[in-house]
Amino acid sequence: MPDGAPGRARWVLHGLSLAATLCTTTFFGAWHYAGFEAHAGPLAVLPDPSTLAFWLQGLWYSVPVLAILGVHEAGHYAACRAYGVAATPPIFLPAPLPLTGTLGAFIRIRDVIPHRRALFDIGASGPLAGFAVAVPVLILGLALSRPGAPPADLDVIVLGHPVIQQAIAWALWGPLPDGFALHLHPVARAAWFGLLATALNLFPLAQLDGGHVAYAVFGARARWISLGTAAVVVGLTLVSTSWVAWALLMAIVLAASGPLHPPTADDGPPLDRGRLALALVAAVVFLLSFTPRPVDVEIAAPPGLAAR
Repeated sequence: MPDGAPGRARWVLHGLSLAATLCTTTFFGAWHYAGFEAHAGPLAVLPDPSTLAFWLQGLWYSVPVLAILGVHEAGHYAACRAYGVAATPPIFLPAPLPLTGTLGAFIRIRDVIPHRRALFDIGASGPLAGFAVAVPVLILGLALSRPGAPPADLDVIVLGHPVIQQAIAWALWGPLPDGFALHLHPVARAAWFGLLATALNLFPLAQLDGGHVAYAVFGARARWISLGTAAVVVGLTLVSTSWVAWALLMAIVLAASGPLHPPTADDGPPLDRGRLALALVAAVVFLLSFTPRPVDVEIAAPPGLAAR
C-alpha cells in the first residue's frame, strides 16, 4: 500500500465521522425546519425524533451543509494527491451545537509541501471549491425563505449576514418592510454556516487555509500578516462576543504551532500570474463570506427562544 494511502480501518473511521455528523446535523436541522415552519413563533407541537418525518425534514439542512464542508475538504485532498502529498481523507466533526450540529471538517497533511505553488494550490482549493457549492445553496435557501416580523415576546438568535447573502436576498426579495426580517429556510442556514466556515478558514493566520495562501504569496514575510490577523481577531471580540471562542481557538493554534508558517521543501519558485490572480479571488471570497457579528442574541421578555 502506498505511503499515506488510507487502509480499511482508516476509511471506517472517516465513514463513522461522516455518519455521526450526518446524525447530529440532521437532528438539529429538523429543529431548524420546525422553527421555520412555525415562522419563528412558538411551536404548537414539539418535533418528535421518533418519527421518520423528523429525520427527513432535518435533511433540508444536513445534506447541503455536509456537501459544502465535504467539497471544501475534497478540494484540499485532491490537490494533495495531485502533488503526491500524503493526506488523510476528510474527517467530519459532529457536535451537540443546536445552531450547526457540527464543528466542520478537516484533513491532515502528512508530508512537507514540495514548493510554494503546491502550497497555494492545496490551501486555496478548499475554500474556493466550498464557496462554489455554497453560492447555489445560498440562492436556493434564500428563495425558500420567508419574510416576516419576528415575535416580540421571544429571545431571538440573530445571524449576521455576509455581503453575498445580503446581495442575493435583496435581489430575490427586494427591500423588506420596516420591522420585517427574512426567516431563513434550513437550506439557507446551511449556506450561512458554509460561508462562515469559508471566512474563518481564509483568515491569513498560521496554518489555516488563508495562512497557506499568505505564505505562498509572501513567503516568510507572511508572519507579520499572521500576527496582524491575530490582533484583528482579538479586536473582533469587542464587536461581538461570538468571536471569543474563535479567539481562544486561535490562541491554542498559535501556542501549539507558533505564528510562523513552516517553509516548503523549496521556497524558491515564485507564484505565477494566474495564481496571484487566484489569490485576489480568494481575498474577494473572504470579504463576501465575512460578517463582523456572526451571532447575536436579542433579549426579550418573557424568556423564550427563536431564530431568524
